[in-house]
Amino acid sequence: MREINDILKSCGFQFKKQFGQNFLTDKNLLSAIAADAGITKDTTVLEIGAGAGALTRALCEKAKRVVAFEIDRSLQPVLAEALAGCDNAEIVFRDFMKCDLVALEAELKEYVVAANLPYYVTTPVVMRFIEEAKGCKSLTVMVQEEVAERFCAAAGTPEYGAVTAAIARVAECRVARRVPRAMFIPRPNVDSAVVNMSFVKDRIPVKSAKAYRETVRCAFLSRRKTLENNLLACFRLSREQAKEILSAAEIAEGVRGETLPPERLARLSDLLFEKGHIK
Repeated sequence: MREINDILKSCGFQFKKQFGQNFLTDKNLLSAIAADAGITKDTTVLEIGAGAGALTRALCEKAKRVVAFEIDRSLQPVLAEALAGCDNAEIVFRDFMKCDLVALEAELKEYVVAANLPYYVTTPVVMRFIEEAKGCKSLTVMVQEEVAERFCAAAGTPEYGAVTAAIARVAECRVARRVPRAMFIPRPNVDSAVVNMSFVKDRIPVKSAKAYRETVRCAFLSRRKTLENNLLACFRLSREQAKEILSAAEIAEGVRGETLPPERLARLSDLLFEKGHIK
């Protein structure tokens, strides 16, 4: 098979900034990403952003089946050549964020996600799986390095935020490898990293997923304000009610939301839910 660069040139492909197209071509790196995802011959893989098909092909070499979404239809001739002979690949030319995830999961059953995500959709795509997916076993995604640090951050660090707490409730998150910007075409202005998120059933149990989301949003509403003041603003509690709930959650007065680990935020959300402050 010809090199990806040669295929792109022969097809007259033009990179489109609006789709955040930065492709990988190094075969050793692509194979390593597939290994990071823990893919075997029994695995169904969902890829978001097939691009020129280099990662798709690496996934096909290890997986039972690969379903890859791609928004840019001008890549059709590129993918046709890049994936020649990959009978276990299916390309869906649609915007993944507009697809019916319930219907897709009903068809895929259990699956893993592996993708070189366009930077502009990284967080929305990840959060869709974190909040909506039922059959996903893990996410292994290439993201901007600083975003990777945010996804896996510890409580109390500058990188820790609402998205960190959301991920931590349902998945174990780690940075699998760092990838310098020179590995991409065209070369982006930042370095990247591969993040692996493995879903764990009841990792941090909560009485209401909705209540947890709202509590986390409130905790990080204003990082300069105390958690107590954020609670007053979000849930219209009296000062006395806020103090009572924080005390019951064993949270000291004067703390800020970004200092609380996900487990403590979960306890707080349960109390807010039980007392009817979150419906």
